[in-house]
Amino acid sequence: MAKKRPEIANSIRTGGYNTNYHDVGKGKGGDCPLVMLHGSGPGASAYGVWGRSFPLLGKTRRIVAPDVVGFGYTDRPEGIKYGMDVWVEQVINLLDALKIKQADLIGNSFGGALVLAMAVRYPKRVHRIVLMCSMGTNFPITYGLDRVWGYEPSVENMRELLGIFSYDHGFINDDVARARYEASIQPGFQESFRSMFPAPRQDSVAAIAGDEAYLNTVKQPALILHGREDRVVPLQSALDLARVLENPELHVFGKCGHWVQAERTEDFCLLAERFLSKK
Repeated sequence: MAKKRPEIANSIRTGGYNTNYHDVGKGKGGDCPLVMLHGSGPGASAYGVWGRSFPLLGKTRRIVAPDVVGFGYTDRPEGIKYGMDVWVEQVINLLDALKIKQADLIGNSFGGALVLAMAVRYPKRVHRIVLMCSMGTNFPITYGLDRVWGYEPSVENMRELLGIFSYDHGFINDDVARARYEASIQPGFQESFRSMFPAPRQDSVAAIAGDEAYLNTVKQPALILHGREDRVVPLQSALDLARVLENPELHVFGKCGHWVQAERTEDFCLLAERFLSKK
């Protein structure tokens, strides 16, 4: 019998399709669950981005981490037009299906922009937010983000992306690059990925960004975490978010790139848990 992939967990109906999601941790049923939303790299999935954080944050919290539609092992409905409206609706449908009235949200990169959209559109469903190397502001597209969204499948290209994502290249090797490459070429993965962020990709940055008036409406306490050496989403984005959000805290990691959750796992989880546990 073939071993089940760790990326594949639970399946639940969200509107017209099934969402693959992880439901882990020791939080009590009445506690405010933590919803973790991944970024938009090729081959991205909830487990691939957050798997190392599950054991640490899951000591005290219930974690719900879905594969955002178009990524991972969530269904890819025929004819779907990917965009923020679709992604927000998916998360709301997931909360409804799981009977979660309110949640804390963590978002990485593109997932951070999704968290902000949730906070603006459904403020009563969102308690506190953590934005990690988050998009959500309109910035000149970086070389790194252009390479991420313009990815063409090959082990060599994936190895380059891993180098762009991280400051410390010590954990990057052929096995890691090949595993992530193979994740990016699962059936349907690349087709949906190509359709999301077409050239000119600056338009996609703008499409998921909010202007100052939009971001001013985010009232939830927000913890902003960013790697100083991030080559995908510039540090200036974090500084801009800290300037316009109503209740922000900002922590910048030196010698750290776009993958704070991978390069500084324990620090990331400790800061997030302390922040989310505040009354």
